[in-house]
Amino acid sequence: MPVDYHFSFGPWNIHEGADPFGPTVRPTVTFAKKLKAYKQLGFDGVQFHDDDAVPQVDSKTAAQVRKEAKAVRKMLAGEGLVAEFVAPRLWEDPRGIDGGYTANDPKARRWAIDRSKRAADIARELGCDLMVLWLAREGTYIRESKPAINAHRWLLEAINAILKHDPKIRIAIEPKPNEPMDHAYIPTIGHALALASRACDPKRVGGLIETAHAILAGLDPSDEMAFALSAGKLWSVHLNDQNGLKFDQDKTFGSANLRRAFDQVWVLEQGGYPQTGAFVGLDVKAMRTQKAESATLHLANSRRVFLALLDKARSFDMDLWRQCIGDRDYETLDLAILEHLMGV
Repeated sequence: MPVDYHFSFGPWNIHEGADPFGPTVRPTVTFAKKLKAYKQLGFDGVQFHDDDAVPQVDSKTAAQVRKEAKAVRKMLAGEGLVAEFVAPRLWEDPRGIDGGYTANDPKARRWAIDRSKRAADIARELGCDLMVLWLAREGTYIRESKPAINAHRWLLEAINAILKHDPKIRIAIEPKPNEPMDHAYIPTIGHALALASRACDPKRVGGLIETAHAILAGLDPSDEMAFALSAGKLWSVHLNDQNGLKFDQDKTFGSANLRRAFDQVWVLEQGGYPQTGAFVGLDVKAMRTQKAESATLHLANSRRVFLALLDKARSFDMDLWRQCIGDRDYETLDLAILEHLMGV
C-alpha cells in the first residue's frame, strides 16, 4: 500500500495580511489558537523559528530557553502535534543587517553562530533534530561590499560550529537566489549540497527546497527536488506557487501552474519521499483580501491540491508511460498527462 504523506506549516502562515505597501487587515491570532487549527486543517507538524517557540530568545538565559521550549513541547503534545524543525531567525535582528554568518563584522558573525546554537538547543527541547537555515541576508546588495571567498568560508564555519555544538542536529539549507538581498550566496540546491559536502559531518547536512525559490532562480522545482532526492538529501519541502520572476509570492500550491505542481508531486512520489518520514511543508500566504474568518483556506486548499495531484500521480497509466518512453513518443505522453489532469 502507498505510504501516506504528512503535512506541516509554520504559525507565520496564519497572519494579519500586512505587506510592504499596506498595514495589517486582519486581527492577530494567538499562538495557542493557531495550534488548535492544525489538526482541523489536516496537519501534524509545526515549523518553528527559534523565537516562535521562545520569544525574545537573545535576552534569556539558557535555563529560561529550555524551560520555555519544554512548555511549548507540552502544548504541542496536547494538540497531537510535533515540531518539524527550528530555524534561527537572524534576519530580523539589527545585528544581522549585513548578514549574520557572512557579516563583515566578526562580532555579528559570533552572535549569529551563538543564536544558532540556541536554536539547536530549542530543537532538542521540542523533540526534533532538524534545523533549517534560510540564509536570508547572507548575500550582498553590491558584490564589492563583501569578500565573497571569505563569505563562503564563514558559512562553512557557522555550519560546522552548529554541528559540533549538537552531535544529533541535522541542518537543511534552504536556498533562495534573492530577496531580501539583491544576490544571495547560496541560490540553488546545487550550491547548498556542495557546501554540505565540505562540512565536518556531511551526512548531517542536506536541503529544503521551496517551490517559489526555485522558480525565482529560473529553475524547475521538480528538477531541484529530483537532484536532492538522488543524493538522499531532500529533508523537507516548502510547497507554494509563484507567478513569474517577481517578489516571493508564496501563493497557494498549484494556483499559478498546475502542471508544474503535478511535476513536484510526481517526483516526490517517484522518489519515495514519504518513506523517508520527511514532512510535506507548506509556506503559503493568504491573499490580503481574505477575511479573517476564512484566512486559513490557503492552507487547506494547498493540502487539498497536493492530495488531488497525488491521486493523479498514483493513477496514471504507467504501461502507457513505459510505452511512450520506449517509443520515444513524448508528444503522446504530453497529451496523456494533460488529459489525465483534466479528467478527459
